[in-house]
Amino acid sequence: MRFGIWGGLFAVLRSDNLSAATFNLKGERKPTKRFQAVLDALDLDYTRIRAGKSNENGVVEKGHDVFKTAMNQALIVRGSREFATIESYTAFVQEVRDKLNLKVAQCFAEERRHLRPVPTCWIPAYTDVSVCVRKWSTIRVHGNAYSVPSNLIARQITARVHPDMVEVIYRDRVVECFPRLRGQGQQRIDYRHIVHSLVRKPGAFARYRYREELFPTLTFRRAYDALRAHRGERADVEYVRILHLAATTMESEVDTALQLLLESGKPFDFADVKSLVDTTPGPGMVHIAPQVPDLRKFDNLLTGECHACFEREARVAIAS
Repeated sequence: MRFGIWGGLFAVLRSDNLSAATFNLKGERKPTKRFQAVLDALDLDYTRIRAGKSNENGVVEKGHDVFKTAMNQALIVRGSREFATIESYTAFVQEVRDKLNLKVAQCFAEERRHLRPVPTCWIPAYTDVSVCVRKWSTIRVHGNAYSVPSNLIARQITARVHPDMVEVIYRDRVVECFPRLRGQGQQRIDYRHIVHSLVRKPGAFARYRYREELFPTLTFRRAYDALRAHRGERADVEYVRILHLAATTMESEVDTALQLLLESGKPFDFADVKSLVDTTPGPGMVHIAPQVPDLRKFDNLLTGECHACFEREARVAIAS
């Protein structure tokens, strides 16, 4: 979607006719509620180009084309399109943008003198979606499925959708955070969210809609195939137990144990995997004995003995 903003005493925002900003109402395009909220918050007037007349937004379209060309050339010079972090990629994009803006820096400085001040409160860069967690411990947000902790099943939660992530909020507290999926019809299933339910009903594993998402690594997939070859229908029970072991200990250790068992070429089960995984508490884990309150102090409050004790201590303090 392309936008153009003209400043001065009256700021005007001009866009195309994509559904992100407008919708068709009785043959006429109208701003969507979210887009209208942005216009109201920024106190902007709004115009749009005619349908099929992209040339009417030519200044913005050409600016976008120039920026894409500059980015592509900068990546070729760089020699790689891979970036270690999102922050390093963002810094690279900003550097390319700043170099392009050097040509119009003087004009922009002159234009900026006539622009109105920005609002003191920015519009939130996220969208809140209220959804109910389904019995499969999943939610659907913007056409995609995400798994959430099973203790939220049948609960009404808020999915806060950011440009690159989704936060799950329950009772004003963020309980889960994961990357946002692009497009629609996709799923992001974390086996740790549902494995506790599968352990109680391992037969559901074979009919689980997102079963392919329950193989964290290729080793787990190979292990399941090996269990099917040697254990038959019992393979689902054994694999779910192995998956539960990975969720409650270290996935990497379970992965290593499965690799060793697969390399041996011998049949194995959950007990064999567990014997190779250290399930004892680490040295840094401290066991704290539960503290039992002394209920006699509450009895003293009811009988007045505690109040008399306070009076005696006060007299002693005053006398001293």
